[in-house]
Amino acid sequence: MSDRPNLILDLTFEFSLKIIGFTEKLEAQRKFNMANQLFSSGTSIGANVCEAQGAQSKSDFKHKCKIAYKEAEETRYWLMLCQKAESYPFDESMLTDIQSIVKVLGKIISSTN
Repeated sequence: MSDRPNLILDLTFEFSLKIIGFTEKLEAQRKFNMANQLFSSGTSIGANVCEAQGAQSKSDFKHKCKIAYKEAEETRYWLMLCQKAESYPFDESMLTDIQSIVKVLGKIISSTN
């Protein structure tokens, strides 16, 4: 990662760390399917944002951010299922974090011409 501050890189990296911890809790409760879904989509957000930093064009950058946005929306869905499903752990701060990430990515996408 770069030494320069980058809000979306920082947000998604920290969120990925939270996802790792949360999915370990799910696995400890034998909620393997949910853990796998959340791990995949939740860490993919940051990976796509990171990949976008080396994009070959503005169009490529926007495309990679759109993929990150879609992964963020999917992650929000899995977290909302955890929130509503009985016997599943839930961390309200993660839902807040993913909503912030979705907003920032949406702003980046809409402002990239």
